[in-house]
This record gives sequence, C-alpha cells and structure tokens, in this order.
Amino acid sequence: MNDRQWDTLINVIHGEKLSSPPVGFIIDSPWLPKWAGNSILDYFTDERVFLEDNLKAIRTFPEAIFLPGFWSEYGMCTEPSAFGAVSVWEENEFPFARKVIQSPADAERIEKPNPRKDGLLPFVIKRLEHIQPEMEKAGHRIRFAVARGPLNIASFLMGTTEFLTAIKTDPDPMHRLLGVIADFLEEWIAVQQERFPSIDGILILDDIVGFISRRDFEIFGLPYLKKTFSADVAVKFFHNDAPCRASAPLLPEIGVNLLNFGIQHTLAEMKEWTGNRITLVGNIPPRDILAAGTIEDVQQAVKDMLFALDDHSRLIVSCGGGMPPEVPTENIRALIYAVQKWSYAY
Repeated sequence: MNDRQWDTLINVIHGEKLSSPPVGFIIDSPWLPKWAGNSILDYFTDERVFLEDNLKAIRTFPEAIFLPGFWSEYGMCTEPSAFGAVSVWEENEFPFARKVIQSPADAERIEKPNPRKDGLLPFVIKRLEHIQPEMEKAGHRIRFAVARGPLNIASFLMGTTEFLTAIKTDPDPMHRLLGVIADFLEEWIAVQQERFPSIDGILILDDIVGFISRRDFEIFGLPYLKKTFSADVAVKFFHNDAPCRASAPLLPEIGVNLLNFGIQHTLAEMKEWTGNRITLVGNIPPRDILAAGTIEDVQQAVKDMLFALDDHSRLIVSCGGGMPPEVPTENIRALIYAVQKWSYAY
C-alpha cells in the first residue's frame, strides 16, 4: 500500500466522506497466483513469483487498495504450523494443516510457540525482508501485521466441529487453549511490528466467530480478540465473512475500526449493528457476481448496493470476503468503473 492509499484508508476510517468511496480487496493465495499465471505452490515457495504476482496486481488495478498488501502467508497453515501442525501441500490446491489436538484434554498440553523461531513464521518474516527493497522501490510499504484469529487457529488445531462442541462440553480446557493462542498472537503481532516499523495496522481473520451465539462470543471470543487487537495501531481490521449478527455490536469494544464481512447481511444492517463506528469493506457477492457474473452483472450489483445506502461514509467497496478464485480482470475493472460512475450519480 502506497502513502496515498494509506492516507485514503485513514480518512475513510475517520468518517470523512470522499467524492467516491474507495475500492479495496483482500487478495491472497486463493486468487492471486492463478490470476497471474502461476501455481499456488510456486507462489508459496518462490519469492520472485510472490513479488511479481503482487506487483502485477497493483499495476493492473492502480485505483484499488489491496489489503493488507503483499500479504506474506501460507494459507491456513501459517499459525497452526507454529503449534506443530503438519502442513500438507499440493501444486495447485490450498494447503491445509492437520489436527494436533485429538480430544479436549489434549488442549492442556499445548504450549505457547515462539513466533521468532517456530513453524512457518520465520519464513513469513524472511520473505518480507527479502522483497522489501523492491516493494518500497515501487512506492509501497508494509502496513499490516497479519494473523488468523484465536478461534480460527483453535479450529484448525482441533477441527471445527470438535472445537465448537468442546466450548459447550469442556469450557475450561477451551479457555486455556484460547488463552495460550491469544498470548501467542499478541507476541506474533509484536514481532512483526518490531521488524517492520512501517506497520500501523493489524489484520485478524476469524470466521469461526460467525458460528457461535452472542453469549458464546462474549465468553469465548470477546476477551481473546481484545487481547489479540491490543497493540496501539491506527487500523484494526477484522475479517469475518461468516454471519456477523452476534458479534458486530461488540466489535467497537474490541477496538475494530475496519471490517470485511460476507453477503449474509446488508451494508445498512451492518452500519446499524456497529453504530456506524466501523468502516465496512464489502459486500458484492464474491462467487456468483464478481467471479461468475458478467460485466453487466457486476455493474448492476454495485449500483444497487450504493443506491440502497443513505450514507456512503465509512465504506470501502469490495466483495463480501476475500477475493475468490477465478475472478477475471474485466470484472474487477467493471467494479472500479461502476463505483466511480454511480457515486457521482448518487
């Protein structure tokens, strides 16, 4: 993200209404390598491919803000690998992490990893160190510390069904597990900030909060996300493209000021539930419209979304979630064009 885009992001978060809402997308391995003509495994293992694919995106769509920008990640394996999860790789499939907790009692033996040494985390840092000079030469800087959230990591270590069941049947070991994960995440974010002083934002991704009730979120989500987001930064960005009704009203208490959500709710609903205190990133349907729709479908969806809103402040137009696989160049350009066209007509 360059300085102009960062300033725009900060202005939108502060509630300034621009002549046209910005366009922004979360981009990572599900979309970027194939769009750029490379395999997923090459993207993960070849720093030159990683750099060139990201540079291609920012040069093809200079009007869009890519969040977090040059995201150094290894799919869902990044943080679970630090807890000892085996990472399974295919040439053109997304990697996955095998479970390391077979029963709630196993959670008692989980120890906090060292984010400077364990799993894939040193590789995340080294990749950014190696490409940083060319990234900055292109006018971009490392702005965000990024991690999966505490419930998300717990679900990979245990299995989603097993974790969600255990918060009901074995709450004490689950609190211990989430506490260890949150302590680890706080340190992992600090390591990223220490190495890259240009970081002034945090991106946490945790869809599992969308599968629990308001009460369970207050007990098992709120305290651990608060700790995860505790660093003093200007942007606290949360991604949850599962249902948000239960968690949305509590996100300002956590400190979240930027939210990427799914298509289960409208922008108007999200503005109401968050008290219009959070900048929303969304929420054109990612698969059915942005990936599979025509140019006309994309433009109509943007028009309908913008005209349904009374207030265009605290809005970054995007898809509902991260950029999905198979989104073509022409549909992204159609979205950018439609935002500019229909904002001025509004």
